[in-house]
Amino acid sequence: MRDPINIPALVERRAAYKSLEAPFYNSPEILDLDIEVIFGNHWIFVGTEPELPEPGDCITVEIGKVSVLLLRGDDEEIRGFHNVCRHRGAKLVDEKSTTIGNIVCRYHGWTYNEDGELILAEHMGKEFDKSCHGLRTVHVRSIAGLIFICLAKDAPTDMDRMAETMEKYIAPHDIKNTKVAFQSELIEEGNWKLTLENNRECYHCEGNHPQLTVPLSEFGFGFSPDELDERRSADVEKYAQDVRDSHAKWEACGLPSSEEEHLSDVTGFRTMRLPLMWEGESHTVDTKVASKKLLGKFDNAKLGGLSFWTHPNSWHHFMSDHIVTFSVIPLSADRTLVRTTWLVHKDAIEGQDYNLDNLTQVWTYTNQQDADLVRLAQLGSAQLGYQPGPYSRFTEPHVESFAAWYIGRLKAYFDQTQTTAAAE
Repeated sequence: MRDPINIPALVERRAAYKSLEAPFYNSPEILDLDIEVIFGNHWIFVGTEPELPEPGDCITVEIGKVSVLLLRGDDEEIRGFHNVCRHRGAKLVDEKSTTIGNIVCRYHGWTYNEDGELILAEHMGKEFDKSCHGLRTVHVRSIAGLIFICLAKDAPTDMDRMAETMEKYIAPHDIKNTKVAFQSELIEEGNWKLTLENNRECYHCEGNHPQLTVPLSEFGFGFSPDELDERRSADVEKYAQDVRDSHAKWEACGLPSSEEEHLSDVTGFRTMRLPLMWEGESHTVDTKVASKKLLGKFDNAKLGGLSFWTHPNSWHHFMSDHIVTFSVIPLSADRTLVRTTWLVHKDAIEGQDYNLDNLTQVWTYTNQQDADLVRLAQLGSAQLGYQPGPYSRFTEPHVESFAAWYIGRLKAYFDQTQTTAAAE
């Protein structure tokens, strides 16, 4: 039998700019803690409004042992509920997505309206008070069409800053007038933190992502070669000048573009509009638009790519012609779901305005390449020879930001637990 893990001690001794100790990637006990502390108390990205285009449309989201039902009401608002009947606990909606009228439990017919109020419960007697048995609600927040939920009783209020900032950046891409062109689900054989760490750096990009590095430069994702890499020094300055020139042009057209970084906030996020390479239009292998029908009111395809990252589970890319969103959900200590959604203009016609293979090719390849790397990292972290290794201060600053944020959240949890215990 293994000795119990002293998680508070692991948290306290974590060294800056070093990867986490092995149990953080391999321990089911720590995964359970992650579900409770991280995914149970923070704003989690779960989908986009075009996934619920009409009143009555609903989707379900599974996070650990929690199932959430998201429903668009007749007033067009999206509401969130725990997907559990208040009678005997049956799961209300078992489908990933469907369209309903009222919310009806198929077990005994208990029926709830779009506000989660119990409106029908037969054979419960005249003394039964239906008003005491409505569905338990979940916090829901849409940021310009991106849906976030929080399972905690009291959601972090600094979401207001992220919402205020990102509404300005995202709004021109007009998510609410897009549709889902395609959605994929890929299960990576690695811990969710390895998935996030891999996403937060482009140190690995040149050697592993031949499709992605056609439209994208690794310099926009924290990559900065050190003083020994003379090969890339001229490239760095050229890219930096391209960023300055592009930002000035885009800002003059009313498109917010400069970097906003708040990665140490409880609701941590970062955004920046980045120039694209070659034709500079979209995330495609020829770098031209994948869809002829541009988003919003755009009449110029060369608007770069707006990138948006959030702790703990998402990243997003917005181009002139389409949007790609990514949601990360832990399944076990060594398995992680990555859900990718491609959005195009709601009036774009497949086969006429866009070709699905061309639209999805870059990120389909990239997702699988990343999954292969995460698998290797997971296998290595489980070996006896594993020790925390150093992050590059040149190329992996955003990996450190994520690791520091994660450890900070666990430390705050243990400090609060200790304070509560002392008070009792």
